[in-house]
Amino acid sequence: MTSGIKGGVRPKARRPSLPPSPLLSFATHPVHRMLSPMSQDLLPEDGPHAGPGEADYVFSDQIGHLLRRAYQRHLAIFQRNACDPQLTSVQFVTLCAIRDNGPSSLIELVKSTAIDQATIRGIVDRLKARGLISQTSDAQDRRKVINCLTDEGRQLLEDMVPCAKRISELTMGQLNPAERLAVTHVLQKMITQDGEE
Repeated sequence: MTSGIKGGVRPKARRPSLPPSPLLSFATHPVHRMLSPMSQDLLPEDGPHAGPGEADYVFSDQIGHLLRRAYQRHLAIFQRNACDPQLTSVQFVTLCAIRDNGPSSLIELVKSTAIDQATIRGIVDRLKARGLISQTSDAQDRRKVINCLTDEGRQLLEDMVPCAKRISELTMGQLNPAERLAVTHVLQKMITQDGEE
């Protein structure tokens, strides 16, 4: 029967309209294009891993990096100008601490030199092996070891003092008197700002 059908041809039924596919929406979304390897030109110039403000961080301008470089320069100057080529800067500081504070335990040396206990132990062992310090037991606590300067250690310190002054002078380099005072003041303020001396 063809009643109700114009010309005897049944019209095609229209498919109901569907919402856009989420996959299709994502594929055409700008975020997808940014993630695509073919769309590297859409990435920021600083690269895919640069976050907000990262481009402003230049490591070579940071205080930690500058302090490390200044210290490396000082160590090189120390090694070139020390009267004893085997003496390191931390060994010299340890000998000075014993001279200034008298016979000292390991813990006392840690506090006076600001060198950690594991490192100071190795320093003390090397100084003892060279005959620059001797060790005795504490009179009240036999378990506590006391480190003392030997005659050789005192003589080395006496010989090193003029060298140490020259090392400090070379480390300051071309800084004028006001700059030298400012650098020393700022460094002292930095290391004591947490209330630790």
